[in-house]
This record gives sequence, C-alpha cells and structure tokens, in this order.
Amino acid sequence: MTHTKSDGAKSAQRVVKKYPNRRLYDTSSSTYITLADVKRLVMAGEPFVVRDAKTNEDLTRAILLQIILEEEAGGAPIFTEAALGNIIRFYGHAMQGFMGSCLEENVQSMMDIQNTLTEQAKGKSPDLWAPFTNLQSPLMQNMVGGYAENSRNAFVKMQEQMQKQAEQMLGAFGLKQ
Repeated sequence: MTHTKSDGAKSAQRVVKKYPNRRLYDTSSSTYITLADVKRLVMAGEPFVVRDAKTNEDLTRAILLQIILEEEAGGAPIFTEAALGNIIRFYGHAMQGFMGSCLEENVQSMMDIQNTLTEQAKGKSPDLWAPFTNLQSPLMQNMVGGYAENSRNAFVKMQEQMQKQAEQMLGAFGLKQ
C-alpha cells in the first residue's frame, strides 16, 4: 500500500516488525522503536503496518489498540466505563458491523470539525479563539449539534433499512410481522 503526499509524490508504507521479545523494529530507519514512536507515526499520518517478525501476520490493529489502552489508562480517557460496556455488548450482535462503521463515521466527523477549527485558527491570536473552543459557545454547540443530528439521521436510516429487510425476509417465508 502506498500513501500519496500533498506534493503528489508517493511514499511506501513503513513496515514495523514485532519480535517475540515484544520489541518493535522500524525497517525504514533500521532502529528499534517504542509504542510512543508508533503513536508519533499515527499522529503524523504516516502509513505503516506492524507485522509479526516470525509469521508476517498483520499486528497493526493490536498495536493501535495497545496505544489506545495506554492512553485510556493515562490522565484523561475518552471512553467512559458505560461507553466501553456498550461497545463490548455489540460484539457478536447482529448490529456489530453497523456499530463499527457508525463509530468510524462519527470519529471522522469529529476529526473534520477539529481540522476546520485548526484551519480557521491559523494565524489568529489564541485569545481570539478561546471563546469559540469553549464547548458552551454557540459556535461549538452548533457544530456539535450538527454532528449529533447527522449521527441521529444515519441511525434512523439504518433502522428503517433493517426494518425493510426484516419485512422482506419474513415475506419471503410467507410470514407477516
């Protein structure tokens, strides 16, 4: 997999090997790295894959989850215990696939909001932006409100689609709801 840089050039995906001793080896720099270094790759938007040095199995998700676990164990977690419990309840549930795509879309929406605010803040005094970044400000409430409304609409559409599919399936068996 390649990644296109903003100047149009393509960069190869960085390969990080994980050894049985739990050490991570960056094949691009020929150095051992830490989870903090992998986090920096993520923050910089660098394309990478983590592979088991022995089996070549893709361990990227496991490493990303490990970084999230460390972040959550740190000072200010993103997920509450209730949110984590709800996520766990979706595993094995018929809506597991929807939950994953819903979470991904919502996180992307939040990233878009962050990017918009960052772009608008460039070259502006921090004092000028302080009132807008307050979650109680009308600007932030409108942005977050729009985000919440979009999420709600997507969920309603998904419910309607599932209802139609259930009715069609029951109809195919000669059953009515």
